[in-house]
Amino acid sequence: MHKFVEKIFNWCYPLLKKLDLGETISAYLSLAVNIFILAVLAYFIYRVFRFVLVRSMIIIARRTKTRFDDLLVSNKTAKYIAHLIPLLFIYKCVPIILENFVYWEAIFGKLVAIYIVLLSLWIIKTILNALRDYLKQDHKYSDKPIDSYIQVIMIVLWIFAFIFVVSKIFDITTTTMLGTFGAVSAIIILIFRDTILGFVASVQVSLNDMVRIGDWITFDKFGADGDVIEINLATVKVRNFDNTTTTIPTYSMISDSFRNWRGMLNSDGRRIKRYVLIKTSSIRFLSEDELKDLKKIQLVSEYIELRQNDIDRFNAAHNIDKSVLINGRNMTNFGLFRKYITQYLSQYPGLNKDMILLCRQLQPTPQGVPLEIYTFSSDKRFENYEYIMADIFDHVFASVKYFDLEIYEMPSGKNGFVE
Repeated sequence: MHKFVEKIFNWCYPLLKKLDLGETISAYLSLAVNIFILAVLAYFIYRVFRFVLVRSMIIIARRTKTRFDDLLVSNKTAKYIAHLIPLLFIYKCVPIILENFVYWEAIFGKLVAIYIVLLSLWIIKTILNALRDYLKQDHKYSDKPIDSYIQVIMIVLWIFAFIFVVSKIFDITTTTMLGTFGAVSAIIILIFRDTILGFVASVQVSLNDMVRIGDWITFDKFGADGDVIEINLATVKVRNFDNTTTTIPTYSMISDSFRNWRGMLNSDGRRIKRYVLIKTSSIRFLSEDELKDLKKIQLVSEYIELRQNDIDRFNAAHNIDKSVLINGRNMTNFGLFRKYITQYLSQYPGLNKDMILLCRQLQPTPQGVPLEIYTFSSDKRFENYEYIMADIFDHVFASVKYFDLEIYEMPSGKNGFVE
């Protein structure tokens, strides 16, 4: 093969030499002809191999069930491989064409070798991109930071390519280059600080299963509140619920605190934890006449009956003077209202009754006594969850007056200004 190539490129120089054009002119004319022939042959090889490789890969992709070869086609892997073959041909022909031009042979040979390395990296990148897309379509890997792993592999390959290119340009041995590379590692670490931190963070995020693609996270520091759509070496991309995108440095996922809602989404309910402020001045004991009226409320009528019987027995056993209402045991409008809300929640269809369900009183504040509802919605979807919570508190606001209670509101004047 080598002798055949020599015959192709060496026929011109003896012919030009016979024309007596001079040694230098004949050599340069022969070189121009040889370069033209090389370009034509390289283009012909490229077209042939491109047609064969691309068509073959398309046919194979259509006949196989796997999606990986389809992704190789979409990433144009065969096209780039077809570029590589004529480059290898050129690299082998350079010493023959430039045999009499040692200086240019060295330069041109280095340029072709560097181009081959860069093109090889690009081919590897298309294969890795196809692998990434293939794994993302698999449910087992769809939530894994595949982009981070691909980027780490490419960084390592780029480092080796950089070492090769520098050693090729300056004619330095690989051993010497690696020694020099180690000496300047401190500078490299300083330059690629974010990348190194991102790599370490990506590994920790993956191993500790802190974040997956598709997780709903809240990161107050960066204003992120939405679903994770991409995890790569340097950043985590979050599509917020207002359709904006927030980019978070990957290492911030381990250095700062954020909230991941995955546990809630995987649980049996979404928590409702909200309170209303009841005016302290509106809380009082209930008289017998008021209790008779409140027995008309079906959710607490039975409770009032049982509770009042217990209270009456206690007061009678201890000879309590009920001429003054504060004496002995009594029911309050606030306590009865809490019982009413608890009964209401236990019958509400949108709540998970197997999880915590309570209506409780919190520490009093200058604005009143907080009455908190703590329960779990069985429907975790955002719209339905908000509807359930609003429906419950609509009922709370509307029913509080039946127990002669008041909800605290900031006092205001006629024009809405605080007095």
